[in-house]
Amino acid sequence: MAAVALRDVHKSFGSTRVVHGVDIAIADGEFCVLVGPSGCGKSTLLRMIAGLENVTRGEIEIGGRVVNHVHPKERDSYPLVLPIGRPYVDVDEDHEFDPNL
Repeated sequence: MAAVALRDVHKSFGSTRVVHGVDIAIADGEFCVLVGPSGCGKSTLLRMIAGLENVTRGEIEIGGRVVNHVHPKERDSYPLVLPIGRPYVDVDEDHEFDPNL
């Protein structure tokens, strides 16, 4: 895996802004978790890093290379999304859930 940097990354779908100026630096080999409520842009952000969504504004850099217009197959990125939450529950309800049941 390579280092990933996002600089002032924005994403809009028409007039609807869904990602609002994200700045983050993830070092090579570092583990990073995106946490937030449903609909806050976590998956959209991962899709932009992977090259599956275009960036409206800002820059995504992977391994020292700006990849905003690089095809997904040519990026050194493998965002992983694990559905650890449960749909239609709030945080308290999700934390009360016992996965061993």
